[in-house]
Amino acid sequence: MSKRISIGSWAYTIGPYASHPIDFDTVLQKLKEYGFQGVELGAFPPHPNPGNPSGGADSWPGAMPEKSQRAELASKMKSMGMAFSGIAANLWGEKLINTSDQSKYIAEFHKNSEFAKDLGIQGIRVDCVQPPSIHREVDYETALRRVSSTWKTCADIAAGNGQYVTWEFEPGFAFNKPGDIVRIHDAVDKPNFGLQYDTCHGQMVGVNGARQEGEKETFPSQIEFIRLLSGRINHIHLIDSDNGCHKDAQGNDETSSHPPFGLGVLNFDEILPELNKAARLSHDWWTIDLCFWPDAWNATQQCKKAVDALVEKYG
Repeated sequence: MSKRISIGSWAYTIGPYASHPIDFDTVLQKLKEYGFQGVELGAFPPHPNPGNPSGGADSWPGAMPEKSQRAELASKMKSMGMAFSGIAANLWGEKLINTSDQSKYIAEFHKNSEFAKDLGIQGIRVDCVQPPSIHREVDYETALRRVSSTWKTCADIAAGNGQYVTWEFEPGFAFNKPGDIVRIHDAVDKPNFGLQYDTCHGQMVGVNGARQEGEKETFPSQIEFIRLLSGRINHIHLIDSDNGCHKDAQGNDETSSHPPFGLGVLNFDEILPELNKAARLSHDWWTIDLCFWPDAWNATQQCKKAVDALVEKYG
């Protein structure tokens, strides 16, 4: 079965687009025009989301607290011939590593899981929330235990709703070394918990060791890194890498830069055959990720054409 192609909607709402986000209806219409089969939902304002994590008013932009609102969106997607490839849950306001009480994080995950269930979304993305510098404040074993035990609970919640959880490791968050990634996956040890492999993050984490605390752990290329993760990958993001990071407001490295295809150094003719062998996908999606790219809206069509060509060869 040929891969279906989606793109993360967050590319049009955060970073360079935070001050002028593109509304979800416009995104859907344009993606449909470009031949996308779906969208990966960044479930935070102004795009559809389950509501304010702080418990504030449901007038929060894009909030859909009612099942009727969610049913209407699901129906609209179906009528357009579009689907959701996954959801990025809004958990960045929660604490995960620097607290002994993860109950609020778990409650917010549960809310997102119910939201995803109502929309027919099977995959829920998570990350470590705190930056890699948190390792200077919380000892390694305590941090690992907090993350893995919390994600065990989240995986059970997701399993109850027929969903899988996918951890997107990246330079900007804790546990961003290859050895860390394997240890946490082993510690969670749930059949519906796996790794989201983003080809840009794979380059920056596995080859460049960007923002790793202490001694760097790297491989000569992504090929060796992907082989290390064989059997653990349950979701794939495709985008190029220029071996650099997106900069925060102070000019410091934040996370991988996600340049459009052709503006980076990645050889997908080498990477994709390895990814196909290493991944254990329960679905047929490949997702484009233009997170933080300053001209993501205008780069979308070119990226779709690039991935269409990759699907033709490897999908």
